[in-house]
Amino acid sequence: MPSTPPTLESVRGRAAAFAALVTVTAVCAGDVVARSFPFGSGTRSVNDLGNQFVPFHAKLWDLLHGRGDGGLLLNWQSGYGTAFLPDLGTYLTSPFALLVGLFPRDRIDLAVYVITVLKMAAAGAAMAWLLLAMAKKRGDTAPGRGAAPWWVAGVLGATYALCGWSVIEASYNPMWLDGLIAFPLLCLVGEWVRAGRRPVLGPLVVALAWVANFYTAYMATLGAVLVLCVQLLLGERAMRERVRVLVRGAVTVLLGIGLAAPVLLPVVMGTGHAYPGWTTEFKAAGWSEVFARALPATYDFFTPAVFLGGGALLLAAVLPFNGAVPRRERLAWAGLAGVVALSLQWGPTHLVWHAFATPNGSPFRQTFVLSGLLVIAAWQCLAYGWPGRRALLGGSGVLAAVGLVAATDALTGRRALALFVCGLAAAVAALLLVRLPRRRYAALAALLLVGGLAGQAAATTAYADRARLDRLDHYPAWGEAHDERAAALAEVDGWPRYRTDPGRTQITANDPLLLLGGQGSSYYSSHTPEVLTRTLGALGAGWTSNGRAVQSLDSPVVDAVFAVGARFRTEADDGSTDGAPVLSRAEVPPLVTVRPPERTRPHYGRSPFRNQELLLGSRVYSAPVAGSCPAGREVFLWAPDYYGTARLGDAPPVMLRGDKPRWRAAVTSLGIAERAGERVTFDREAPSTRTVACLDRTRLAAAVDRLTRTGAVSVRVSDHGVQAQLPPGSTGTAVIAAPRIAGWSCGGRPADSSLGLVSVPLDPDGTTTSVDCSFRPPGLRSGAAVGGASLLVLLGIAVLSVRRRRRERRGPGELPVPGGAAPELLPAVEPAP
Repeated sequence: MPSTPPTLESVRGRAAAFAALVTVTAVCAGDVVARSFPFGSGTRSVNDLGNQFVPFHAKLWDLLHGRGDGGLLLNWQSGYGTAFLPDLGTYLTSPFALLVGLFPRDRIDLAVYVITVLKMAAAGAAMAWLLLAMAKKRGDTAPGRGAAPWWVAGVLGATYALCGWSVIEASYNPMWLDGLIAFPLLCLVGEWVRAGRRPVLGPLVVALAWVANFYTAYMATLGAVLVLCVQLLLGERAMRERVRVLVRGAVTVLLGIGLAAPVLLPVVMGTGHAYPGWTTEFKAAGWSEVFARALPATYDFFTPAVFLGGGALLLAAVLPFNGAVPRRERLAWAGLAGVVALSLQWGPTHLVWHAFATPNGSPFRQTFVLSGLLVIAAWQCLAYGWPGRRALLGGSGVLAAVGLVAATDALTGRRALALFVCGLAAAVAALLLVRLPRRRYAALAALLLVGGLAGQAAATTAYADRARLDRLDHYPAWGEAHDERAAALAEVDGWPRYRTDPGRTQITANDPLLLLGGQGSSYYSSHTPEVLTRTLGALGAGWTSNGRAVQSLDSPVVDAVFAVGARFRTEADDGSTDGAPVLSRAEVPPLVTVRPPERTRPHYGRSPFRNQELLLGSRVYSAPVAGSCPAGREVFLWAPDYYGTARLGDAPPVMLRGDKPRWRAAVTSLGIAERAGERVTFDREAPSTRTVACLDRTRLAAAVDRLTRTGAVSVRVSDHGVQAQLPPGSTGTAVIAAPRIAGWSCGGRPADSSLGLVSVPLDPDGTTTSVDCSFRPPGLRSGAAVGGASLLVLLGIAVLSVRRRRRERRGPGELPVPGGAAPELLPAVEPAP
């Protein structure tokens, strides 16, 4: 009995699975070689991966398991209370992120690694599927008819997933990998738009891409639009039909973005309320550096990672010389890749790619789109059969020139050149062998292409693993130190009666999220509120990342204001930061306090010590007399721009880390003055901006007692607000120890602000007995409205689509079957991509 020929769908599935397998194998092999986590002792949590993304995934784990303080709207663990929905939409709305809940919490680093590798595999599978779908434009609905074999699509799909941008840049920015997946999916939506099919599924795919990561989805959408425009240019449609396709595509994209609006608008609004961080100017990379980055095993933070292995770069270079491909197609696809490559280097187009804002950090984040276009160009080179020897010679000459230019740049090492030459030789040999008639030559060609790709990608992965550890800050994977701190925090947690702060000495900038404990001020996010940074900055807080990463402020006065009743310190006796966590307890007022009426609205000044007193409502500091504090007073130093150590008399030195504008040193305790005359000294030239203050603990205790007596008698917090009962006869202003970020309302109207904190004016006659404040992230209501309207439109399109298909099935002039039954004979329907 003759065997059934494979269907197009099964061939696509086979190619997708093959691409995913090659991708996972190469990435894991590279990490094994580098002895990087989870295959060795080297941590992979570098830069924002360890500082932001792993802690935020830990927070998602807590939400999925009903743990932690706060919920989807309000995060009580960071920044004394911040909006969580913008962070969720920025870092955690990828469907893959939900997999974190399947792992134990103390294996959070492994969970993020698995998610990262699976995203790369999915990107390779999606690209392989797309390439075989694009073969349909010539009517090739069965394998082996004109187009290259399915395994070539699998190799090219894996090549895309293993591009330099993916394994070097996005591997430690896992949210970006959703854009790597989105580009081929959105190109597939373009195929549906051209064919006038999938009117409901198309917007849903767009919505999924924009929800998963709107930033890279925006770039992927631009790339998919360019691909669609080239296909329309090469097609034989009339101009009116091309315009209709473009309109249909625009409606599909806008409808998908509208469906994603409940997530997108809070993210956009959160960005608008965030502390600005630093502003950078775009600087184009040198072309020798660009060519060097096209080679495997090169690394640089400020140049585009355009490495592409597996023969794809060779095929893309061969395309202009391949006479078997019609000239219009050669010019269109090669020209598109070339124009996009040039756009990476030009300031105006750079801004377009990055949503009109130069990013803080890697400035070539759109490089994955170029990689995808080069892979598509490589596939188009094979659309009319294998290229001839003359075309291979031309393409090889182009890459040889690239290699010669790259060899002149300092980024190119011997290993990179050797890998490049070996990969090019393997690809050329494979493309020569595959033209021979016997099947064993095709198998050898496949082995050369896959081996060359896997070898180059694994070597690049291993090289990048090591290079990042040498050049970027890094953080340990979960270990004994994490267990010890998490257990200590859980033991003393008293929220909401008082806050517990994990301490200034941090494992990461988001320890309260990572360690499942505490409600401190430390917080690092793209959405760090401006009001938080400016308020804590006025009180003497330190920060990194130019104000985006606010650190815990170890000050008994600030602890009293924000109801921090338990604080951990890990400084050892010698001043180092590797000591065991030591608990410090203090009596503090409740989360909601009542302040007396004021005639004028207070404002912060230049001195953090006077600002702390203003917020506390009492004078507790005194200035040094003759340069020193009285015996028994605690000495505090404010030198925000100083990097070095300071010490009080013979006490252990204390490290200050100020480096304007990126780093800011916090107000720091130098210890108790044991005798009069002890002065503050520095290990370097004394900073020009410095203030010394002497804290009177007796006065502080009296201020705390007063705020406790007049403060709330009971406080209840939730993931969307605060409710408090006040003592009878309270007048003045009720102040909630939380920053007045956008979204707070009390009594049905926007909350007031008192020195940056949420406040509620009380009735002057003393009749106010309770405070009820709620929080809703800005953009949530309008986003829900836009999303709801988009859903209604999509449902309308679905109804019309169903009716149209029923009419097509009945045929022209055929009456409906009584009772609504469908006719038995249906016309053949062209399979959708």
